[in-house]
Amino acid sequence: MRIGIFGGTFDPPHIGHLVVATHIRQKLGLDQVFLVVANDPWQKSEVHLVTAARHRLRMTELATRGYAGVVASDIEISRGGKSYTIDTIEGILGKGDEPLIIVGADAAAGLDSWHRSAELKSAVDVAVVGRPGSRNATPAGWRSHYVEVPQVDVSSTDLRRRVADGSPVDVLIPQRVIDYIGNVELYSPPM
Repeated sequence: MRIGIFGGTFDPPHIGHLVVATHIRQKLGLDQVFLVVANDPWQKSEVHLVTAARHRLRMTELATRGYAGVVASDIEISRGGKSYTIDTIEGILGKGDEPLIIVGADAAAGLDSWHRSAELKSAVDVAVVGRPGSRNATPAGWRSHYVEVPQVDVSSTDLRRRVADGSPVDVLIPQRVIDYIGNVELYSPPM
């Protein structure tokens, strides 16, 4: 199977994540795209409070429901500790699977600095998600595919703020996820 690995914090998952996953899947003929929820996104958790992994996973499961070939994965949460892409690749694939990691153009430029990058380079192809004005800056030696996707200017940071101040998030977040956020009172301002 041709497998796409799209890792992230997904705090919360939103329409932009789904646009990338479904578009890359169709454009590159992938059988499945896994939205891999990071256990401890240490780059972010050292800067600001990150929602508990169990909530981020549940929201991602709800967000992907109904999208053929797009599924949430808990592999990094189940493994625990810091999340490294090479460990995820080794843990998620079956024999004969063809892995592809999905990254933004900014992340692609830094692939050589990733944990065990030489092994990762030989193990995967890379789908570089194009943004306006960006280009494929993947370092030499990586097998990469530059794919432009429809642009949705939305961020999880902005959505958390919108939920906290009562601004509308309809259409930006799937309704099932909005309901979950309300039910468990995520992103509410502190009392």
